[in-house]
Amino acid sequence: MSDYINQFTRPVPIAADHTALVVIDMQYASGSRSHGLGAHLAKQGTLAEADYRFSRIEKLIIPNTQKLLTAFRAAKAPVIYVTVGARNADLSDAPAHLRSFFEVCNNHAGSFENGIVAELAPMPGEPIVAKNTMGAFASSDLGAVFDRLGVKTAVYVGVSTNNCVDTTAREAADRNYGSILVSDATGTCSDRMQEVTLESFRRLWGRVLTTDEVLGELQASARQPAHA
Repeated sequence: MSDYINQFTRPVPIAADHTALVVIDMQYASGSRSHGLGAHLAKQGTLAEADYRFSRIEKLIIPNTQKLLTAFRAAKAPVIYVTVGARNADLSDAPAHLRSFFEVCNNHAGSFENGIVAELAPMPGEPIVAKNTMGAFASSDLGAVFDRLGVKTAVYVGVSTNNCVDTTAREAADRNYGSILVSDATGTCSDRMQEVTLESFRRLWGRVLTTDEVLGELQASARQPAHA
């Protein structure tokens, strides 16, 4: 694909004093092979069809997000969690296109499945922003949280790249926040879907970096003098 549009993509720097790590939808509902969606597929006998998704979560997303969490916390940069799910147990508040997915995952406020996986558990004081739509800005106060914490740029990790992660990052860009997707700390249902989403995002929306690239830029910013 021609990259002539990419020259217009906004530069988005990482700086510890205004860049947040945003962990999206890493919940038992759809981020665990043994619960929610995984349990539903296992009951159907179709869990093997989702092996790409769950293997990527286990082998890439969780360990790389752990590295990022450690680094952002050490740099005293904001860490924010976003969750998805119905607010009502009867799913009456869920958008029509998500209701059946929430149902099979038992994903509503207060359910076990709605909780964040233990491997990525929030630290005390780290905000958890609940949404019931794919994009967080459409149904939560994420923008207000950003503004309260002085966030100008966010680094996004989690699932699914082509749905909740990408949509939230694009919503943020439309609201003048810098947006960065982490290529090896996000995941969806196939390599093709992952790469197409990232390729599209690079065109005007924001940057796509690896975990190591984010860590390098974050650590470099933390070494800069306060007046720089």
